[in-house]
Amino acid sequence: MHIFRRVLVGVDGRGGGRDAIGLARELAAPDAVITFAHIYGPGLAIGGGHSLAVFVARAQAETLLEQERASASLDARLVAHPERRVGRGLHVLSERLRADLLVVGSSSRGLLGRVLMGEDTRAGLSGAPCAVAIASRGYRDQPHELKSLGVGYDGSPESELALAAARELAARHEATIWALQVVALGDEEDDGATSAEWPETTSRLIRHRITRLCDLGDGVEGDAVCGGPREELVRFGENLDLLVVGSRGYGPLGRLFHGGVSDYLARHAPCPLLILPRSSLAAGTADRASRTEEPVMTAAPR
Repeated sequence: MHIFRRVLVGVDGRGGGRDAIGLARELAAPDAVITFAHIYGPGLAIGGGHSLAVFVARAQAETLLEQERASASLDARLVAHPERRVGRGLHVLSERLRADLLVVGSSSRGLLGRVLMGEDTRAGLSGAPCAVAIASRGYRDQPHELKSLGVGYDGSPESELALAAARELAARHEATIWALQVVALGDEEDDGATSAEWPETTSRLIRHRITRLCDLGDGVEGDAVCGGPREELVRFGENLDLLVVGSRGYGPLGRLFHGGVSDYLARHAPCPLLILPRSSLAAGTADRASRTEEPVMTAAPR
C-alpha cells in the first residue's frame, strides 16, 4: 500500500511554494494525484466593485497556478480557493479533497535552510485532517534525495506510525532510517531515581533504549540521548534529509500543533519536516484511495 496518494501543495508564486513543490515530488507515491492550491483573498471592495475584484483575483490565481505547473513540469491538478487566511484555506481544501498529505513551504522570514511555519498557516492547519510536510527554505535550489530519514521514536503508537511512513519512503528512495529516542529528566524521575542516582540511571536508561531500538529491524539505525526532546530532535535534524514525527495532539478535540514537540519543530527544524497526526495513515489511507475524485478543478490538467 502506497502512502501519500492524494497530495495537496500550497503554492504562492514565491520561493516557499516552489520549495513545497520540490518536497512533494519526493514524498508523493508514484501513482499519486498531486494538486497545486493557491489561496487568494476575495477582495475588500464593496458594492459593484466587489464582484470585479473577486473576478480579477481569481483570474490572477488561476494564471499563477498555470505558470507554477508549467515551471514544475508536473501533471498537477489546480485549484484556487478564496479565503482571507491561507492556513484556513488549505485546511478546508485538505478536507474537501480528502488529502492524505499537505505540503507547504517555510515562512519568508525563516533562516535559509530552516523550517519556519508562519503563524497564520500554523494556526489554520492545527487539527488538519492529514499529514503535513514543511519544506525547508531554499529546498528548490538544492538537489535533494531522501537518503537519510530520521524518526523521533519513543515506542508510542504515534512514533510507530512515523516509523512505518519512514520505512515506505526508505524503500522507495533506498534510504537509511535513523531512529532517535530522547531520555528526558521525567523518565528518570518515573524510574524512581533520586537526584544523586540520576547520572547512573540515565546511562542505564540510554543503554536500555538503544537495545530496544536495535530490535526495530533491518534498515533502522537506533540511538538514544538524554536531554529535552524538542532541542535534541532539532539537533538530530541537522544531518537528515527528512525528519518524521508523530503528533499526539490530533483528534476531535485536539490540535496537530499543540504547543509541544511538533509545534516547536515547525518553527525550528533544520531540515524538511513530516508530521503525522494520529490515524492519518492507519485508518485513512486505504479508505481515501478508494473514494471517487471530487471535481474541484479550476483549470483542466494537461
